[in-house]
Amino acid sequence: MNTSARQSQLFTKTKKETPTDEVSKNAELLIRGGFIHKEMAGVYSYLPLGLKVLRKIENIVRDEMNKAGGQEILMSALQPKENWEKTGRWNDLDVLYKVADSAGREMALGPTHEEIVVPILKNYITSYKDFPLAVYQIQDKFRMELRPKSGILRGREFMMKDMYSFHSSQEDFEKFYEEMKGVYKKVFERAGIGHITYLTFASGGTFSKYSHEFQTITSAGEDTIYVDESKGIAVNKEVYTDEVLGQLEMERSKLAEHRAIEVGNIFDLKTKYSAPFDLSFTDEKGEKHPVLMGCYGIGIGRLMGTVVEALADDKGIIWPEAIAPFQVHLLLLGKEEEVKTEAEKVFSALTEARIEVLFDDREEVSAGEKFSDADLLGIPMRAVVSARSVKESGIEIKKRNEEKGKIISLDELLNLLKPSAPAYGQAGKA
Repeated sequence: MNTSARQSQLFTKTKKETPTDEVSKNAELLIRGGFIHKEMAGVYSYLPLGLKVLRKIENIVRDEMNKAGGQEILMSALQPKENWEKTGRWNDLDVLYKVADSAGREMALGPTHEEIVVPILKNYITSYKDFPLAVYQIQDKFRMELRPKSGILRGREFMMKDMYSFHSSQEDFEKFYEEMKGVYKKVFERAGIGHITYLTFASGGTFSKYSHEFQTITSAGEDTIYVDESKGIAVNKEVYTDEVLGQLEMERSKLAEHRAIEVGNIFDLKTKYSAPFDLSFTDEKGEKHPVLMGCYGIGIGRLMGTVVEALADDKGIIWPEAIAPFQVHLLLLGKEEEVKTEAEKVFSALTEARIEVLFDDREEVSAGEKFSDADLLGIPMRAVVSARSVKESGIEIKKRNEEKGKIISLDELLNLLKPSAPAYGQAGKA
């Protein structure tokens, strides 16, 4: 989709009715708004508006991984059975999709990529001089969730960023691991949920004894966490023990219980996957050692759904500016030629300034429906051109999360929406 778009030309339409087979807020609002389309349980297609949001999240994640030294690759979704047998997960991983071709050859649809990335790296790293190294990809994953729920928060097919780091020493691994905690924090801050997302001590699942999750507070969350606001960290209920609290120097009396959604995780893999494939290196003395590994995951679609769950209100979605499909939603109210001419002028000016604008130019839709759709779609800034605004020689603007708007000039609007714009509220007339 281009920087600007006319709502009358979007093939998607908003829906008033709530999907009967969806109980989660994110699925309800994203489907009603025309961001996603449900294909079957746990499987969704991304439509023009939804794809714009997804790509913006993807680019934030990519930017932060590149800054951390990650090298982007794209690994195969079809994975050899023998790789999974080597790690012992062909029969042990209950979410693994197993497929076969007409010749009866079995393979896996990738739910994760340790079984692919390690054999790849075995071809290229042999010496201590090759470390440290981190590679990542942003790719669709497939997991056999028997009861997928919560919309795009938990699906059978989903987009994920998975990074894998490789190290010659524990000290080097721990240094990178600590750096990734900060990198993840930046991702969630840029995506607009940093203020409600906490580094959380958790179980390592099938990977390790313990891990670190990033949990976003929302009543729709699947997990229970205990937050220490003074430290800015949390602990998952699954490891909420005196031993763990002691390690973290956390006091039960200072912890607040919350429901939360996991939006990212990082794991210490040690040699769990390097050893089966004999991924090793030689040190300065020529001695052979196994490679140490870490992995770092963020669900791109899951992050999108989490933003909707955590920030939406009873009117609809509230997108943070960095990941919104458009910067401004321009509404044409009225059929007078003077009003239509002015709205077209504003649309052209915003487009020429390369400001992302969705122009609701639909003539057959009432003002009430346009306002309702604008609230549902959740674009950060609403700009209205009407007989009243034209009479006052301006445009009525209002942020999505504000109750009252104000009228400002076109020049003020352009300045407001540019990257170097002054803070909202410093210009304009009441």
